[in-house]
Amino acid sequence: AGFIDATHFYYQSEASGYSHIYVVDVESGTKKQLTSGKWEVQTLQLSKDKKIFYFTANIDHPGITHFYSIPVSGGTPVKITGMKGGNEVTLSPDEKWLAIRYSYSNRPWELYIQANKPGAKAVQVTHSVSAEYLSYPWRDPQIISFKNRYGTDVYARLYQPANPDPAKPAVVFVHGAGYLQNVTYSWSYYFREYMFNNLLADNGYTVLDIDYTASAGYGRDFRTGIYRHMGGKDLTDQVDGVKLLVDKYGVNPKHVGLYGGSYGGFITLMAMFNEPDVFSAGGAIRSVTDWAHYNHEYTSNILNEPYTDEQAYRKSSPIYFANGLKGNLLMLHGMLDQNVNYQDIVRLTQKLIELHKENWELASYPIEDHAFEQPSSWADEYKRIYKLFDNTLKK
Repeated sequence: AGFIDATHFYYQSEASGYSHIYVVDVESGTKKQLTSGKWEVQTLQLSKDKKIFYFTANIDHPGITHFYSIPVSGGTPVKITGMKGGNEVTLSPDEKWLAIRYSYSNRPWELYIQANKPGAKAVQVTHSVSAEYLSYPWRDPQIISFKNRYGTDVYARLYQPANPDPAKPAVVFVHGAGYLQNVTYSWSYYFREYMFNNLLADNGYTVLDIDYTASAGYGRDFRTGIYRHMGGKDLTDQVDGVKLLVDKYGVNPKHVGLYGGSYGGFITLMAMFNEPDVFSAGGAIRSVTDWAHYNHEYTSNILNEPYTDEQAYRKSSPIYFANGLKGNLLMLHGMLDQNVNYQDIVRLTQKLIELHKENWELASYPIEDHAFEQPSSWADEYKRIYKLFDNTLKK
């Protein structure tokens, strides 16, 4: 946001349902919407001469970002970048060049330089991947969409095995953060899980990675769809995704598992407790177990506060649904976690003991915080999750 001149102020707003550019005359109050459509303006800057807006948006597809320009008076956006995937752009000080941080689904981020002209060739500057990385045929996951039970389009990455296991198993990966976009044509923030999903597909699993309700990139209503109920639409989107796998991709409904970390661990717990007939195995990593014990800044925006909206916290917290566990649950947590405290998983563990549940395990990592740092810990974690799936989903 800022002033174009003494009387015109520009800003972004989700008033239309998607983040777009607006200009208002501060004297007359006249407001003009410059961009529109079912896509989001994700970055915005004004040119030095104050005649052009430059912005990043996902116009072509929710999972593709490009760099655009548009006159401050309005008009049709002009696409400047041309490579399909993720384009993060920094303009040179004289605005004649773009420094592009670019990636694709199976190609990590690299730096490119391009003249600030539509159709100009982007020249690669860095070559960051190792020969070892290049020696494996990393998948370019198919991006699909399906209608959830509420009629909303939900996007997902699909990893299909070349040789499906006879048991026709499937695994759903649940991204973390909640408000994050993982179903893109760019390199995933969850690159370790991307690699693990390749391993699962190599070994006969069908893998689905869903941008569930409240993920980023899909507008205001999608973002706010879990207000007062985490583990509501974000969980049923996973269930609806499984139905798609069974109906369209030949998956055995008795052989479906899921895994995820942080918010993904929370959804894994909610799935194992509230949808026990859909998911027979779950790997819950660094999971929130009771939102009343999580940080105020994040949680209060979605569930209000425990003393003013107790119902929202109770229906959103896995610890209140632990009695629903039927399948095989593996919980994994760093003992030094400063984000989701280790005591949260300890409380849930005690609850499972008191409920006489037997088909669960807890793997503790004595020197790890929320994001693991030691390669040995990452390897141990995913070996355990892989073993869980192999032992329970291929029987």
